[in-house]
Parts: sequence; structure tokens; C-alpha cells
Amino acid sequence: MSKQTAKNKLHALQFPLVSKEQVEKKIVDYLYIDADEDHAALQFNEHKGDLKEESSKCVLTKLVYVYEGIEKATPLSERYRLKNAHYFSGVYEGKDNKKLWKEVKDYIESTYDTEKMKRIYLNGDGGGWIKAGRKVLEKTTYVLDGFHLSKYVRKMTGHMLDSEEESKAEIYETIRTKTKQDFEELTERLRDCTDQENIRKRISECAEYILSNWSAATIRVRRREGVMGCSAEGHVSHVLSGRMSSRPMGWSKTGADKMAHLRAYTWNNGNMLELVRFQKTQLPKAAGAEEVIFSAADVIGWENKHRNKLGKYVDSIRGSISDSVKKQAWFHGHILF
Repeated sequence: MSKQTAKNKLHALQFPLVSKEQVEKKIVDYLYIDADEDHAALQFNEHKGDLKEESSKCVLTKLVYVYEGIEKATPLSERYRLKNAHYFSGVYEGKDNKKLWKEVKDYIESTYDTEKMKRIYLNGDGGGWIKAGRKVLEKTTYVLDGFHLSKYVRKMTGHMLDSEEESKAEIYETIRTKTKQDFEELTERLRDCTDQENIRKRISECAEYILSNWSAATIRVRRREGVMGCSAEGHVSHVLSGRMSSRPMGWSKTGADKMAHLRAYTWNNGNMLELVRFQKTQLPKAAGAEEVIFSAADVIGWENKHRNKLGKYVDSIRGSISDSVKKQAWFHGHILF
């Protein structure tokens, strides 16, 4: 299969919506949502040298997954896995971000009894598009991803040398038990421990990140009832990066969006044969068209009658349909993933 053929098939993919029919909705005390993103390189055919902003060279593919907690992979295993995880992914820019969270909300409401649910914990790295989920989802508490919190704490204390571990402990204790003002005072003391302006600037930037996510950070550190760790970094790597960005690749926005949807469909244990069948149901039937079934005798009789003028029956049919219909029929006859 050529690259152009694969591209055309990918761009034309349509995915079925999550069914809103549920025989009996699940009852859980807590539900968890992890969210993060991957940066896939954009492919440009012209004027690559004119691009000035790094952000314009990448497309942001978002990943959100809903799960009920963690469980052992097998009864005797020491490894754990997410319980009943369901994935959502794609390129959602601007106002489309609300569409993503609406899809998540529809899935939750169709699967769980939200009236009996105590809380939904939304784990993320502080990104605005992740926090926006709280405006769509009810009973949701935002929790800062522990991986990113620890990363910024390390950056604030890296210059402390032998006192680094003690400084980390003091930062976490301040977040856990004290106020923003106490944290700001601690930040100034850390800044005073170095004369290097680049390190002082780094400390201020890290402190600002924590302060802008203060409530979410305190919930993470205090480990409120029901709060669990976040595995978004690992899932982004497995679900998206391994296929889309780990190796040198270039994507169009449409291609990246379709592939991200396809990856989520795969991780949701979607049936590929059913996906192919779904494509066929999306072909619109021409107005006034009727389905006509010919027997072998009908076809042979038609060819004998029109042989000198139009040739074989199948050739005459090919000549009477539009190029666009030919392309769609070819696509649905050859799609393989």
C-alpha cells in the first residue's frame, strides 16, 4: 500500500459515537480522569524556512481516559492496571476542546450512576484545556499530577547541593500544612541561596507554577480520601507517542486527528472489522436510487443484447458512475488497519 493510499484511507475514517444506551448503570464512589497531550510534528510541503514559532511546527494531540481505579493485572501479579479504562483522543483546538469534554461527559453519564457518585478526580499537569473539564463535568475536583509537581520541586532545590533533600521536604510540608504566603517566603529564602540570576529566575518560575495550581497541589500532597496517582505520562507514551511522535514522522492536522482517534479506538478494544463495516454505512445513497439485484442469466442476456454497442455489463456500469463514487467504493473495498 502506497503512502498516499494509506493517507487517503486514514483521512476518510469515521468513528461510531459512544452508545448512550446502558442496561444498568454502574455504581462507583469515585471515578478518575487523567489527561495529557502529545506533540506530533507537522508535515509542511512548502515554505518550511518561513516558520518562526516552534508551536506552529507541531500539532497537539490530546488524550483523556476515564477509569474506576487500579487492580492487579492478574490475581498473583505484582503489576497493576487501570480498571475499566476508556480512552478519548484527537486534535481538539480552540472551541473544539469543549466537544472533547462533552464526549467524556456523555460516556460517563451513559455508563455510571452519577447521582450516587461521590467525586470525580481529574488529574493533570495544570494545562488550561484540562482545567476546562471542570466546567463541563459535575462533582469534579482537579488534582495536580504528582510527576509534574515533583519535577518543579526538584528544579527549585537543585542548587541546594547537600541540603537538597531537606529543602524538598520543607516545600512539601509547606504545601501540605501552610499557606501561599508561607510558600512565597520559602521561595525567597531559596532564591537568596544563590547569586546566579538564571537559577533565581528558574526558582521564581517554578514557584509561580505551583502557586497557580495551589489547591490542586495541596489535594495531591494531602492525599485526600479517594485521591490516586496519575499515569498520564506513561499512557501518552504508549497510546500516542509510540505511534505518532517517538520516531521521525510528519502529520497533517487531519491525519494526526484520525490516527489519535484510531489509537483510542484500538485501546478501547474496538473491533476493526466493525469499524470497516461502519465506513460502509456512512456512504449516502443517491436520491431516488433503488437497489437492483440481477441474476447471472440477466447479466448474460443484457450483454448479448448490447454487446456491439456497450460491451460487457460491468464495463457499462463503470462508465456510468462518477469518479467520486468510484473512489469511495475503492476505499471501502480496500481499507485495512
